[in-house]
Amino acid sequence: MSTFEPIPKTMKAAVIPSTGASLVIRDDEPVPQPEDLLPGECLVKMDCTGVCHTDLHAAKGDWPIPAKTPLIGGHEGVGIVVAIGAHTQDSPVKLGDRVGIKWLADSCLDCESCRKGLEQVCLKGKYSGFTVDGTFSEYVHSYVRHVTPIPDGIGSAEAASILCAGVTVYRAIKYSHCGIGDWIVLPGAGGGLGHLAVQYASAMGLRVLAIDTGADKRDLVMKLGAEKWIDFKETKDLVKDIQDATDGLGPHAAVITAATGKAYEQAIDYLRPGGYLMAVGLPAKASLSADIFFTVTKSISILGSYVGNRQDAREALDIAARGKVKCYFSTKSLSALKETYEGLEKGNIVGRIVLDFKRQ
Repeated sequence: MSTFEPIPKTMKAAVIPSTGASLVIRDDEPVPQPEDLLPGECLVKMDCTGVCHTDLHAAKGDWPIPAKTPLIGGHEGVGIVVAIGAHTQDSPVKLGDRVGIKWLADSCLDCESCRKGLEQVCLKGKYSGFTVDGTFSEYVHSYVRHVTPIPDGIGSAEAASILCAGVTVYRAIKYSHCGIGDWIVLPGAGGGLGHLAVQYASAMGLRVLAIDTGADKRDLVMKLGAEKWIDFKETKDLVKDIQDATDGLGPHAAVITAATGKAYEQAIDYLRPGGYLMAVGLPAKASLSADIFFTVTKSISILGSYVGNRQDAREALDIAARGKVKCYFSTKSLSALKETYEGLEKGNIVGRIVLDFKRQ
């Protein structure tokens, strides 16, 4: 093995002891030691980590697939590689490199899904902060072929949110079949994923109709490049208002980042013929109810878009590093994670929250 600096035996970490249990901040969590790393594995010392709605679902255990417990959550981490497992061959990263840890921690890279660029659905996939411990700790055990190099030109705190929220919306827009000048509607536009989607869509030459509620979110998305805005709490007929705002026909695509079943149901009604519904947001318990007659006769396509692969991550980071996308975030300490979860649950967090491990 090779190491960058002395590795402590214990660390600070946020742990969910069991499904539905309260979050516990521990100072004595064991640190994976360099001599225990297998070939292809690495140890990353975290600088910061973003907080995602998925982390809240993992902590509550309210998804159809339960997370492991005890669990260290988190999957938007940026840090420095401080150890690499002995006998690792042709590692794409080296000691001292700044890298990101994403939702997809590892995959086999050899199955049909991986070979076709769908690494994120690999049947042998490991998921940070869900099936393996994640980034809410000072050190994280990871995998050299799946950590993402962070380019120059972007700070670690900003890069953290790009690794999940940015990659997720970038890939969904990329595969939405929209061309330059097409309309795209973004329900949940003022949220953590949504405000990044506004910018990626604008950078790709699309016309953005943002949907959310509240003056703060309106001001944010209009500043970031949205062409039009609808407050879903103020409208009396959301479907009609969306169609009226998009040439009377409806948008060419909808990227649903809102974690509500209602947002999905309405999309079939307001999309123009030939439109694409990109399913991204993951409600805890909801079904997608689509009118079959109009889905067929309007030639509507419904596509699930699940995070992104290694190439998607590099592309999303590159766009942000070149200044085309800016993540709006506030920084807190790891000890503020519980109150952050409460804010996510109430839906009153604008932008993203990033936990800085240097803050106490």
